[in-house]
Amino acid sequence: MSQVIRHSLTVRVTHWLIAVSGILLLFSGFGQMPMYQRYNVVKIPGMAWSSDYEITLLIHYISAAFFTAAVVFHLVYHFKRKEFAIIPQKGDILASIKGVLSMIGLSEQPRHSKFQAKQRVIYAIFTTTGILLVVTGLLKSYKNLGALILDPMLLQWTALIHTATGMFFMFLLLAHVVALILFYRPMIPSMFTGKMDREYAHKHHPEWPI
Repeated sequence: MSQVIRHSLTVRVTHWLIAVSGILLLFSGFGQMPMYQRYNVVKIPGMAWSSDYEITLLIHYISAAFFTAAVVFHLVYHFKRKEFAIIPQKGDILASIKGVLSMIGLSEQPRHSKFQAKQRVIYAIFTTTGILLVVTGLLKSYKNLGALILDPMLLQWTALIHTATGMFFMFLLLAHVVALILFYRPMIPSMFTGKMDREYAHKHHPEWPI
């Protein structure tokens, strides 16, 4: 089976750093609410530690450091290399709607390059959400370390936005996984090996010069 390179090793490593650290951030964040004692997660063998605030806080900080570093590296790396193919373009919203309708036979699939219009739109949403998580998380961290004295109302709004953004990030992550399994299974191997089926690429990304 002929294959084509879709993602470099650098892209794949960065992707998985963001994904794994993001999942750990969600897990440790819920642990600080606290939820795991209330919903008996602590009774699962090996999970008694999940209700320990100090442990979940440490996991949250370590995960946040990796998440922030990966996000910043991703943005700087592609900016320096002038790789902007995944940046949303004019007409992507309409093309995304057509792309979704094409999945149920109500529209013709738009012709795409390396990234489909809906992938570019979702990328923009993911990136904005990630940056908002980083900024609000840094403000909360500085406050906890006593490095900044902020207005109590600002801190309250920061905490609220951070929590709401975290919930939205969880929704995006779940939707991303479900969409991959239901509609884009042939693309899943590319995030592990970097390669995907050439025939699939020609069919779904006909404007991609491969």
